[in-house]
Amino acid sequence: MRKSSGFKIRLLIGVAIVAFAYLKKCSQQEVNKYTGKTQAVSLSVDQEIAIGLQQAPSMAQQHGGLYPNDNAQKLVDQVGAKLINNTIAKNSGYKYEFHLLRDDQAINAFALPGGQCFITYALFSKLKNEDQLAGVLGHEIGHVLGKHSNERITDANFWKLLTMGASVGADLGSLANGIGQQTLLKNGRGDELESDELGVKLMIDAGYNPEELIGVMEILKAAAGPNRVPEFQSSHPDPENRIEKINEAIAKYRR
Repeated sequence: MRKSSGFKIRLLIGVAIVAFAYLKKCSQQEVNKYTGKTQAVSLSVDQEIAIGLQQAPSMAQQHGGLYPNDNAQKLVDQVGAKLINNTIAKNSGYKYEFHLLRDDQAINAFALPGGQCFITYALFSKLKNEDQLAGVLGHEIGHVLGKHSNERITDANFWKLLTMGASVGADLGSLANGIGQQTLLKNGRGDELESDELGVKLMIDAGYNPEELIGVMEILKAAAGPNRVPEFQSSHPDPENRIEKINEAIAKYRR
């Protein structure tokens, strides 16, 4: 009898935690003015900026530090500034900085919340022109405007709370945690496509040729090789799918 009573109490506590998690997430819903998407975000712009500034040095260190060439960094800064000063990003409230990393092995670019954007020399060295560089940086600015890191942090906290409630209520924590990871993976692919579209708009508004972003996709496709991870196992869409969406975005914003 005591065992049954204890289970009921745990179940009620678990249900209360789960209900609180959902109510909290609902209260965090807002429409992103740059994407039109309704998303749950829990961090203010200032908090995003603070997180990005705090994490930037360690991220640079993981890629061997900054690339030791002032002219190359100057080009990255110039293209980044043009993308910011002539587009919707200018009045976003974010503090953008663009970093060329020393890493000559990993073909990569990424952004931290708040406006810290990075590109490795491995990718930079394969770009054929300034427009392709603008495509890479525009895509990363798109992640910032899309509040994708903010959304992921909010989702992660939601699933932590949900897992706690499921664990207390019915020992279902592992199942809830697994569902959460699948959801984050699916959303990651959507984030990439959304950033591609925003990148196209930024390129057009700043006077760059958006077709050159397709060239960047070809570079990424070649780098991945024939044995790249299937799309359903990856947080990134296949380059072929991204090219299709980029062409749609070009037609949309070149009216």
